[in-house]
Amino acid sequence: MTVQPRQGDPITVDVALAGRAYDIVIGRDVLAGLGARVAALRPGTRVAIVTDDVVAERHLAQAEASLATAGITTSRIVVAAGEASKSYPVFERVCEEVIAARIERGDLIVALGGGVVGDLAGFVASVVRRGIDFVQVPTTLLAQVDSSVGGKTGINSRHGKNLVGAFHQPILVLADTALLDTLPPRIMRAGYAEVAKYGLIGDADFFAWLEANWREVFAGTAAREHAIAVSCRMKAQIVARDERETGDRALLNLGHTFGHALEAAAGFSDRLYHGEAIAIGMVLAFAFSARRGLCSQQDADRVVRHLAAVGLPTRISDIPGERPDADRLIELIGQDKKVRRGRLTFILAHGIGRSFIAPDIEVGDVREFLNDQLR
Repeated sequence: MTVQPRQGDPITVDVALAGRAYDIVIGRDVLAGLGARVAALRPGTRVAIVTDDVVAERHLAQAEASLATAGITTSRIVVAAGEASKSYPVFERVCEEVIAARIERGDLIVALGGGVVGDLAGFVASVVRRGIDFVQVPTTLLAQVDSSVGGKTGINSRHGKNLVGAFHQPILVLADTALLDTLPPRIMRAGYAEVAKYGLIGDADFFAWLEANWREVFAGTAAREHAIAVSCRMKAQIVARDERETGDRALLNLGHTFGHALEAAAGFSDRLYHGEAIAIGMVLAFAFSARRGLCSQQDADRVVRHLAAVGLPTRISDIPGERPDADRLIELIGQDKKVRRGRLTFILAHGIGRSFIAPDIEVGDVREFLNDQLR
Protein backbone atom coordinates (compact mmCIF):
# COMPACT_ATOMS: atom_id res chain seq x y z
CA MET A 1 0.00 0.00 0.00
CA THR A 2 3.01 2.32 0.30
CA VAL A 3 3.95 1.93 -3.38
CA GLN A 4 1.99 4.09 -5.77
CA PRO A 5 2.05 4.09 -9.58
CA ARG A 6 3.56 6.82 -11.66
CA GLN A 7 1.15 9.20 -13.33
CA GLY A 8 0.46 8.02 -16.85
CA ASP A 9 -2.02 5.68 -18.42
CA PRO A 10 -5.52 5.54 -16.92
CA ILE A 11 -6.23 2.92 -14.28
CA THR A 12 -9.18 0.64 -14.96
CA VAL A 13 -11.14 -1.01 -12.15
CA ASP A 14 -13.64 -3.72 -13.05
CA VAL A 15 -16.99 -3.95 -11.27
CA ALA A 16 -17.60 -7.67 -11.73
CA LEU A 17 -21.39 -8.00 -11.68
CA ALA A 18 -22.66 -11.06 -13.55
CA GLY A 19 -24.09 -9.94 -16.88
CA ARG A 20 -23.71 -6.25 -15.97
CA ALA A 21 -19.99 -5.75 -15.42
CA TYR A 22 -18.60 -2.33 -16.16
CA ASP A 23 -15.33 -0.40 -15.96
CA ILE A 24 -14.30 2.50 -13.79
CA VAL A 25 -11.68 4.43 -15.77
CA ILE A 26 -9.50 6.68 -13.58
CA GLY A 27 -6.96 9.19 -14.85
CA ARG A 28 -6.16 12.74 -15.81
CA ASP A 29 -7.94 14.13 -18.88
CA VAL A 30 -9.98 10.99 -19.59
CA LEU A 31 -13.06 13.18 -20.21
CA ALA A 32 -11.64 13.84 -23.69
CA GLY A 33 -12.26 10.17 -24.52
CA LEU A 34 -15.91 10.15 -23.41
CA GLY A 35 -17.27 10.15 -26.95
CA ALA A 36 -15.05 7.33 -28.18
CA ARG A 37 -15.90 5.15 -25.17
CA VAL A 38 -19.65 5.79 -25.46
CA ALA A 39 -19.59 5.09 -29.20
CA ALA A 40 -17.78 1.80 -28.60
CA LEU A 41 -20.33 0.75 -25.97
CA ARG A 42 -23.48 1.95 -27.77
CA PRO A 43 -22.96 2.60 -31.50
CA GLY A 44 -25.57 4.99 -32.91
CA THR A 45 -26.80 6.12 -29.50
CA ARG A 46 -28.24 9.52 -28.62
CA VAL A 47 -27.32 11.08 -25.27
CA ALA A 48 -29.02 13.33 -22.74
CA ILE A 49 -26.44 14.97 -20.47
CA VAL A 50 -27.74 15.79 -16.99
CA THR A 51 -25.57 18.27 -15.12
CA ASP A 52 -25.79 21.21 -12.72
CA ASP A 53 -25.26 24.87 -13.46
CA VAL A 54 -21.81 25.05 -11.83
CA VAL A 55 -20.42 21.96 -13.60
CA ALA A 56 -22.05 23.05 -16.87
CA GLU A 57 -20.04 26.26 -16.86
CA ARG A 58 -16.78 24.39 -16.32
CA HIS A 59 -17.03 21.06 -18.13
CA LEU A 60 -20.18 20.68 -20.24
CA ALA A 61 -18.69 22.09 -23.43
CA GLN A 62 -15.80 19.60 -23.31
CA ALA A 63 -18.15 16.67 -22.76
CA GLU A 64 -20.42 17.77 -25.62
CA ALA A 65 -17.44 18.30 -27.93
CA SER A 66 -16.07 14.82 -27.21
CA LEU A 67 -19.44 13.23 -27.94
CA ALA A 68 -19.93 15.33 -31.09
CA THR A 69 -16.51 14.28 -32.40
CA ALA A 70 -17.67 10.68 -32.07
CA GLY A 71 -20.83 11.50 -34.08
CA ILE A 72 -23.17 11.38 -31.08
CA THR A 73 -26.15 13.72 -30.89
CA THR A 74 -26.67 15.28 -27.44
CA SER A 75 -29.20 17.28 -25.49
CA ARG A 76 -28.52 19.00 -22.18
CA ILE A 77 -30.54 19.13 -18.97
CA VAL A 78 -29.21 21.53 -16.34
CA VAL A 79 -30.37 21.63 -12.72
CA ALA A 80 -29.36 23.88 -9.85
CA ALA A 81 -26.23 22.85 -7.97
CA GLY A 82 -26.78 21.55 -4.47
CA GLU A 83 -28.62 18.94 -2.42
CA ALA A 84 -31.98 20.66 -3.01
CA SER A 85 -32.01 19.22 -6.54
CA LYS A 86 -32.42 15.70 -5.11
CA SER A 87 -36.14 16.38 -4.76
CA TYR A 88 -39.47 15.26 -6.21
CA PRO A 89 -40.03 18.44 -8.28
CA VAL A 90 -36.57 18.35 -9.89
CA PHE A 91 -36.84 14.58 -10.46
CA GLU A 92 -40.14 15.12 -12.27
CA ARG A 93 -38.70 17.92 -14.41
CA VAL A 94 -35.67 15.89 -15.48
CA CYS A 95 -37.86 12.88 -16.35
CA GLU A 96 -40.06 15.07 -18.53
CA GLU A 97 -37.07 16.69 -20.25
CA VAL A 98 -35.50 13.29 -21.01
CA ILE A 99 -38.77 12.17 -22.59
CA ALA A 100 -39.12 15.47 -24.48
CA ALA A 101 -35.61 14.98 -25.87
CA ARG A 102 -36.86 11.68 -27.37
CA ILE A 103 -34.28 9.62 -25.53
CA GLU A 104 -35.29 6.03 -26.23
CA ARG A 105 -34.62 2.81 -24.36
CA GLY A 106 -31.54 2.11 -26.49
CA ASP A 107 -30.07 5.55 -25.86
CA LEU A 108 -28.05 6.85 -22.91
CA ILE A 109 -28.14 9.36 -20.10
CA VAL A 110 -24.79 10.81 -19.02
CA ALA A 111 -24.57 12.07 -15.44
CA LEU A 112 -21.96 14.84 -15.48
CA GLY A 113 -21.48 16.13 -11.96
CA GLY A 114 -21.07 15.29 -8.33
CA GLY A 115 -23.08 12.98 -6.14
CA VAL A 116 -26.32 14.95 -6.41
CA VAL A 117 -26.33 14.82 -10.21
CA GLY A 118 -25.25 11.17 -10.27
CA ASP A 119 -27.97 10.09 -7.83
CA LEU A 120 -30.66 12.15 -9.56
CA ALA A 121 -29.75 11.25 -13.15
CA GLY A 122 -29.29 7.59 -12.25
CA PHE A 123 -32.74 7.45 -10.64
CA VAL A 124 -34.25 9.12 -13.72
CA ALA A 125 -32.49 6.55 -15.91
CA SER A 126 -33.88 3.73 -13.79
CA VAL A 127 -37.52 4.67 -14.37
CA VAL A 128 -37.94 6.58 -17.65
CA ARG A 129 -39.20 4.14 -20.29
CA ARG A 130 -38.81 1.51 -17.54
CA GLY A 131 -35.04 1.79 -17.66
CA ILE A 132 -32.37 3.51 -19.75
CA ASP A 133 -28.64 2.81 -19.51
CA PHE A 134 -26.48 5.59 -18.14
CA VAL A 135 -22.85 6.64 -17.78
CA GLN A 136 -21.40 8.29 -14.70
CA VAL A 137 -18.88 11.12 -15.22
CA PRO A 138 -18.23 12.15 -11.60
CA THR A 139 -16.68 15.60 -11.15
CA THR A 140 -16.02 15.58 -7.38
CA LEU A 141 -13.73 13.41 -5.29
CA LEU A 142 -16.69 12.16 -3.26
CA ALA A 143 -18.53 11.05 -6.39
CA GLN A 144 -15.43 9.47 -7.94
CA VAL A 145 -14.78 7.20 -4.94
CA ASP A 146 -18.30 6.59 -3.70
CA SER A 147 -21.62 7.66 -5.18
CA SER A 148 -20.81 7.01 -8.87
CA VAL A 149 -19.93 3.36 -8.19
CA GLY A 150 -22.34 0.63 -7.17
CA GLY A 151 -25.69 1.59 -8.67
CA LYS A 152 -27.38 3.34 -5.75
CA THR A 153 -29.56 6.13 -7.13
CA GLY A 154 -32.22 8.26 -5.54
CA ILE A 155 -33.59 11.48 -4.13
CA ASN A 156 -34.30 12.77 -0.64
CA SER A 157 -37.55 12.74 1.29
CA ARG A 158 -38.55 15.26 3.94
CA HIS A 159 -38.08 12.33 6.32
CA GLY A 160 -34.45 11.75 5.40
CA LYS A 161 -31.72 11.34 2.82
CA ASN A 162 -31.89 8.90 -0.12
CA LEU A 163 -35.14 7.32 1.03
CA VAL A 164 -36.65 7.20 -2.50
CA GLY A 165 -34.60 5.50 -5.18
CA ALA A 166 -33.54 2.37 -7.00
CA PHE A 167 -30.52 0.18 -7.67
CA HIS A 168 -29.50 0.92 -11.26
CA GLN A 169 -25.92 0.20 -12.33
CA PRO A 170 -24.12 2.44 -14.83
CA ILE A 171 -22.47 0.91 -17.90
CA LEU A 172 -19.32 3.01 -17.46
CA VAL A 173 -17.76 5.32 -14.86
CA LEU A 174 -15.26 7.85 -16.22
CA ALA A 175 -13.37 9.52 -13.35
CA ASP A 176 -11.25 12.37 -14.71
CA THR A 177 -8.97 13.36 -11.83
CA ALA A 178 -7.98 16.61 -13.54
CA LEU A 179 -11.52 17.88 -12.96
CA LEU A 180 -10.80 17.87 -9.24
CA ASP A 181 -8.26 20.67 -9.76
CA THR A 182 -11.19 23.10 -10.11
CA LEU A 183 -12.91 22.12 -6.85
CA PRO A 184 -13.06 24.55 -3.92
CA PRO A 185 -10.90 23.25 -1.04
CA ARG A 186 -13.93 22.63 1.19
CA ILE A 187 -15.57 20.38 -1.42
CA MET A 188 -12.30 18.49 -1.93
CA ARG A 189 -11.95 17.94 1.81
CA ALA A 190 -15.53 16.72 2.04
CA GLY A 191 -14.82 14.13 -0.65
CA TYR A 192 -11.68 13.01 1.13
CA ALA A 193 -13.78 11.82 4.06
CA GLU A 194 -15.10 9.03 1.85
CA VAL A 195 -11.53 8.07 0.85
CA ALA A 196 -10.52 7.79 4.51
CA LYS A 197 -13.63 5.69 5.09
CA TYR A 198 -12.24 2.83 3.00
CA GLY A 199 -9.18 2.57 5.20
CA LEU A 200 -11.30 2.66 8.33
CA ILE A 201 -13.65 -0.03 7.03
CA GLY A 202 -11.17 -2.69 6.05
CA ASP A 203 -7.65 -1.58 5.17
CA ALA A 204 -5.51 -0.31 8.04
CA ASP A 205 -2.45 -0.10 5.76
CA PHE A 206 -4.32 2.21 3.39
CA PHE A 207 -5.34 4.44 6.28
CA ALA A 208 -1.72 4.64 7.41
CA TRP A 209 -0.71 5.47 3.82
CA LEU A 210 -3.28 8.27 3.78
CA GLU A 211 -1.93 9.67 7.05
CA ALA A 212 1.47 9.97 5.35
CA ASN A 213 0.35 11.00 1.85
CA TRP A 214 -2.92 12.94 2.07
CA ARG A 215 -1.26 16.20 1.03
CA GLU A 216 -0.14 14.57 -2.22
CA VAL A 217 -3.71 13.42 -2.88
CA PHE A 218 -4.86 17.02 -2.59
CA ALA A 219 -1.93 18.28 -4.68
CA GLY A 220 -2.94 16.16 -7.68
CA THR A 221 0.13 13.97 -7.99
CA ALA A 222 -0.06 10.26 -8.84
CA ALA A 223 -1.10 9.73 -5.22
CA ARG A 224 -4.55 11.06 -6.18
CA GLU A 225 -5.13 8.35 -8.81
CA HIS A 226 -3.76 5.74 -6.42
CA ALA A 227 -6.11 6.76 -3.59
CA ILE A 228 -9.12 6.82 -5.92
CA ALA A 229 -8.23 3.45 -7.44
CA VAL A 230 -7.77 1.77 -4.04
CA SER A 231 -11.11 3.20 -2.90
CA CYS A 232 -12.91 2.10 -6.05
CA ARG A 233 -11.41 -1.41 -5.94
CA MET A 234 -12.64 -1.90 -2.39
CA LYS A 235 -16.12 -0.65 -3.24
CA ALA A 236 -16.24 -2.72 -6.44
CA GLN A 237 -15.34 -5.89 -4.53
CA ILE A 238 -18.02 -5.26 -1.92
CA VAL A 239 -20.67 -4.39 -4.53
CA ALA A 240 -19.87 -7.52 -6.53
CA ARG A 241 -20.49 -9.61 -3.40
CA ASP A 242 -23.59 -7.77 -2.23
CA GLU A 243 -25.15 -5.55 -4.88
CA ARG A 244 -28.39 -4.76 -3.04
CA GLU A 245 -27.03 -4.34 0.47
CA THR A 246 -28.44 -7.47 2.05
CA GLY A 247 -25.09 -8.24 3.72
CA ASP A 248 -21.68 -6.66 4.04
CA ARG A 249 -22.30 -3.79 1.60
CA ALA A 250 -23.74 -2.06 4.65
CA LEU A 251 -20.12 -1.64 5.80
CA LEU A 252 -19.84 1.16 3.24
CA ASN A 253 -22.18 3.14 5.48
CA LEU A 254 -19.58 3.65 8.21
CA GLY A 255 -20.40 7.06 9.69
CA HIS A 256 -23.54 7.41 7.60
CA THR A 257 -26.18 6.61 10.24
CA PHE A 258 -25.00 9.50 12.40
CA GLY A 259 -23.97 11.56 9.36
CA HIS A 260 -27.27 11.41 7.49
CA ALA A 261 -29.12 12.45 10.64
CA LEU A 262 -26.80 15.44 11.02
CA GLU A 263 -27.30 16.38 7.36
CA ALA A 264 -31.07 16.25 7.73
CA ALA A 265 -30.92 18.31 10.94
CA ALA A 266 -28.87 20.91 9.05
CA GLY A 267 -31.55 21.07 6.36
CA PHE A 268 -29.44 19.43 3.62
CA SER A 269 -27.75 22.80 3.21
CA ASP A 270 -24.25 24.17 2.81
CA ARG A 271 -24.08 24.40 6.60
CA LEU A 272 -22.91 20.80 6.38
CA TYR A 273 -21.80 19.03 3.22
CA HIS A 274 -22.30 15.28 2.93
CA GLY A 275 -18.62 14.41 3.34
CA GLU A 276 -18.34 16.70 6.36
CA ALA A 277 -21.31 14.93 7.94
CA ILE A 278 -19.66 11.57 7.24
CA ALA A 279 -16.41 12.77 8.86
CA ILE A 280 -18.29 13.65 12.06
CA GLY A 281 -20.30 10.43 11.73
CA MET A 282 -17.15 8.30 11.52
CA VAL A 283 -15.69 10.01 14.58
CA LEU A 284 -18.95 9.32 16.42
CA ALA A 285 -18.96 5.68 15.27
CA PHE A 286 -15.44 5.14 16.63
CA ALA A 287 -16.21 7.06 19.82
CA PHE A 288 -19.35 4.95 20.35
CA SER A 289 -17.30 1.81 19.66
CA ALA A 290 -14.68 2.85 22.22
CA ARG A 291 -17.39 3.67 24.74
CA ARG A 292 -18.75 0.14 24.35
CA GLY A 293 -15.30 -1.40 24.75
CA LEU A 294 -15.18 -2.57 21.13
CA CYS A 295 -12.07 -0.65 20.07
CA SER A 296 -9.28 1.24 21.79
CA GLN A 297 -9.55 4.92 22.62
CA GLN A 298 -6.18 5.30 20.86
CA ASP A 299 -7.73 4.25 17.54
CA ALA A 300 -10.70 6.55 18.08
CA ASP A 301 -8.32 9.43 18.79
CA ARG A 302 -6.27 8.60 15.72
CA VAL A 303 -9.36 8.97 13.51
CA VAL A 304 -10.03 12.40 15.00
CA ARG A 305 -6.41 13.51 14.53
CA HIS A 306 -6.27 12.57 10.87
CA LEU A 307 -9.61 14.05 9.83
CA ALA A 308 -8.89 17.23 11.79
CA ALA A 309 -5.43 17.52 10.17
CA VAL A 310 -7.09 17.43 6.76
CA GLY A 311 -9.40 20.25 7.87
CA LEU A 312 -12.63 18.30 8.29
CA PRO A 313 -15.10 18.88 11.13
CA THR A 314 -14.95 16.18 13.79
CA ARG A 315 -17.54 17.30 16.40
CA ILE A 316 -21.24 18.11 16.31
CA SER A 317 -20.31 21.51 17.75
CA ASP A 318 -18.31 22.21 14.56
CA ILE A 319 -21.58 22.53 12.63
CA PRO A 320 -22.52 26.22 12.34
CA GLY A 321 -25.93 27.40 13.45
CA GLU A 322 -28.44 25.83 15.80
CA ARG A 323 -27.60 22.33 16.92
CA PRO A 324 -30.23 19.56 17.13
CA ASP A 325 -30.89 17.85 20.43
CA ALA A 326 -30.45 14.11 20.98
CA ASP A 327 -34.18 13.38 20.60
CA ARG A 328 -34.28 15.04 17.18
CA LEU A 329 -31.21 13.08 16.05
CA ILE A 330 -32.73 9.83 17.32
CA GLU A 331 -35.90 10.60 15.36
CA LEU A 332 -33.86 11.11 12.20
CA ILE A 333 -31.71 8.02 12.83
CA GLY A 334 -34.96 6.05 13.09
CA GLN A 335 -35.54 6.74 9.37
CA ASP A 336 -32.18 5.20 8.41
CA LYS A 337 -32.46 2.52 5.72
CA LYS A 338 -30.67 -0.02 7.94
CA VAL A 339 -33.42 0.07 10.59
CA ARG A 340 -35.11 -3.33 10.92
CA ARG A 341 -38.43 -3.62 12.80
CA GLY A 342 -37.59 -0.45 14.65
CA ARG A 343 -34.21 -1.72 15.88
CA LEU A 344 -31.14 0.40 15.10
CA THR A 345 -28.20 -0.94 13.12
CA PHE A 346 -24.84 0.83 13.17
CA ILE A 347 -21.49 0.24 11.53
CA LEU A 348 -19.05 0.10 14.42
CA ALA A 349 -15.38 -0.86 14.68
CA HIS A 350 -13.03 -3.18 16.53
CA GLY A 351 -10.23 -0.87 15.39
CA ILE A 352 -8.91 0.92 12.32
CA GLY A 353 -9.55 -1.29 9.30
CA ARG A 354 -11.86 -3.58 11.30
CA SER A 355 -15.41 -2.30 10.94
CA PHE A 356 -18.44 -4.53 11.36
CA ILE A 357 -22.24 -4.45 11.23
CA ALA A 358 -23.80 -4.06 14.69
CA PRO A 359 -27.56 -4.79 14.70
CA ASP A 360 -30.03 -4.37 17.56
CA ILE A 361 -28.42 -1.35 19.19
CA GLU A 362 -30.58 -0.02 22.01
CA VAL A 363 -32.04 3.41 21.33
CA GLY A 364 -31.41 4.43 24.94
CA ASP A 365 -27.69 3.74 24.60
CA VAL A 366 -27.48 5.93 21.49
CA ARG A 367 -29.49 8.72 23.12
CA GLU A 368 -27.24 8.73 26.18
CA PHE A 369 -24.13 8.79 23.97
CA LEU A 370 -25.45 11.67 21.87
CA ASN A 371 -26.41 13.67 24.96
CA ASP A 372 -22.83 13.30 26.18
CA GLN A 373 -21.48 14.38 22.78
CA LEU A 374 -23.79 17.39 22.65
CA ARG A 375 -22.56 18.58 26.05
